[in-house]
Amino acid sequence: MAPKTIKAALAEMLDDLTEDNFHRFCHQLLDRRQEPRVRRNKVEGKRRWDIADVLVSTFTEAKSVGVAVEILEEMGCGDEAQELAKYNTEAGGAEAAAGASNTSSQDKHFVDKHRLELTNRVSNVGAILDELLDADVIQQEQYDEIHALPTSQAKMRALYSGPLRAAKACKDAFYKILEKNEPYLINDLKKNN
Repeated sequence: MAPKTIKAALAEMLDDLTEDNFHRFCHQLLDRRQEPRVRRNKVEGKRRWDIADVLVSTFTEAKSVGVAVEILEEMGCGDEAQELAKYNTEAGGAEAAAGASNTSSQDKHFVDKHRLELTNRVSNVGAILDELLDADVIQQEQYDEIHALPTSQAKMRALYSGPLRAAKACKDAFYKILEKNEPYLINDLKKNN
């Protein structure tokens, strides 16, 4: 049996949500501050399969699962987020990699390769934000928006969906700042490569 497409995995995840959680997911999708943004007429009154189409067409196959996982985590739907992230890593990894500019895991930047671990384990986000601002990786407005978020995980997700999507130079600067502020975490992740 052929593996599911990313769109099918997203539709299946949306089908598994309760009606209330599906509406919350759609609301969170519309409320995202990062570009690209989803227009209201693409979401309101749509079926679950239609929302899967919107995710893939707006964010590309390579990034749609990450956006969905981010929204699910913000909603407190950790089990669904974990299941979808696992699918992306195991079954959809090759498909996602085909749509990404870096086609092999060796070419993938360290901060992209360890996104989930960094999001969950970085605790010193305030100091990291200060240094990113000082290095002109982020601007004052982005700094203020990210700094106002309630948890370290939310701040890291905002960094990934905003400034860290921009260029390799931003990721390189972020990595050097992580080495300085989270040396034990970075060493641990390097050992597990």
